[in-house]
Amino acid sequence: MTTEARDISPRTILAWTLAIIVWLSAPVRAQTLGAYDAALTETSISGISSGAYMAVQFATAWSSFVKGVGVIAGGPYGCSGGSAATALSTCMDGQPAANMSALSKLPDRLAAKGQIDSPTHIATQKIYLFSGYNDAVVNRSVTDWLQALYEKRLAGHAGNLFYQTAIGAGHAQVTLDFGGACSENGGDYINRCHYDQAGILLQHIYGALNPPNRGTLIGTLISFDQGAYTAPAKPADESMGAKGFLFVPADCAAGAACRVHVALHGCKQSYDTIGDAFVRHAGYNEWADTNHIVVLYPQTTPSNGIAPFFGITNPDGCWDWWGYLDPDPTTTPRFLTKTGPQIAAFKRMIDRLTSAAKPPERATAPAAQTLVATDASDTAIALAWTRVPDAQAYEVFRSAPGDAATVNIATVTGLSFGDSGLKPASTYSYQIRPVLSFGPGPLTSPVMQRTRTSPP
Repeated sequence: MTTEARDISPRTILAWTLAIIVWLSAPVRAQTLGAYDAALTETSISGISSGAYMAVQFATAWSSFVKGVGVIAGGPYGCSGGSAATALSTCMDGQPAANMSALSKLPDRLAAKGQIDSPTHIATQKIYLFSGYNDAVVNRSVTDWLQALYEKRLAGHAGNLFYQTAIGAGHAQVTLDFGGACSENGGDYINRCHYDQAGILLQHIYGALNPPNRGTLIGTLISFDQGAYTAPAKPADESMGAKGFLFVPADCAAGAACRVHVALHGCKQSYDTIGDAFVRHAGYNEWADTNHIVVLYPQTTPSNGIAPFFGITNPDGCWDWWGYLDPDPTTTPRFLTKTGPQIAAFKRMIDRLTSAAKPPERATAPAAQTLVATDASDTAIALAWTRVPDAQAYEVFRSAPGDAATVNIATVTGLSFGDSGLKPASTYSYQIRPVLSFGPGPLTSPVMQRTRTSPP
């Protein structure tokens, strides 16, 4: 051993130790995304604010494979009509009112041109909507319009939609215990409301899940080059950041069957603006870590420069929900279609992530079917349950206050149900029964859930 090695000071050793800790805790950088055993048809998407609008756009454009969508403070597909002025007025303030007839017909018109999937697929999607009653950025009426349009598409599948309006959140991604005050409308737009939004929306989409990992996560947060998925354009030319992020559970990395959820930040929430606060603290990773879910976090970037042939003005790093990337978004709304630059980039990312999918194995019977009430508003209750192998459908039974008997209120094919039209501050009891090829299976044990009081 040399004299220099023997004479290393404790301060130097401490500095090296801290450097190693930082290096080990930093995201692993990768040039491209990996391929996982993830079925394309198990893909879902959610977003806050501009991310909510983009989630609706993507889930409508690619409705043939999107399993579910979470919309936090967002509005109807095509609400802006390709106009920034309309986006800021109608689609945020709710004034003047939207042309609901035109918005209702828009998906059919674009599908007839082959620019998006047939909107008939929307009927099988699971829809979670959220509007905090202290939101001072996007008026609740805007999300109400989206609810009305979705209910029209869902038709006989009304239980696929759950709408939460009884939480006192400001304009924010809502978490259990991270972020600003619940009613805040600013900061990083991540608010602690003692409400596990990510877990609730994931269970509405996928059914009852394993408890989240509230300790040190086993999975890995990876950063990747978004340019590989915007090429030949550069990410900045599409108002996207140089890098995006991916959370990969350890079992998914080891080859286990998994699924992909895309989580979209809102304006002023990109990595270039608030660092990795959204990526690490939006609440998805804890649930993904224990439930075989790969979470994709694409990123925007603020931009005021001039792209080739047309200008981009997006100083807050919003997703393109009013056509700022299109030469003529009013008459040719490419931003709503499969060829929209950001939608196309997401699809390439998802295609890569799901490119190692294998045929699903036959499910084995669980020890017992689990039914949980995942959420309640003042007029609705969200239920989720575990899959029963070979079940063709599930019957939902409810006992309401004052009812003498339990009543079969619906038969559904998925693993969740949003029961609406309920009384505030009232307790309801639910049971689920699988429909098997040889007849009905056993009923679950009753689950009690009380609706919230009406918000102010």
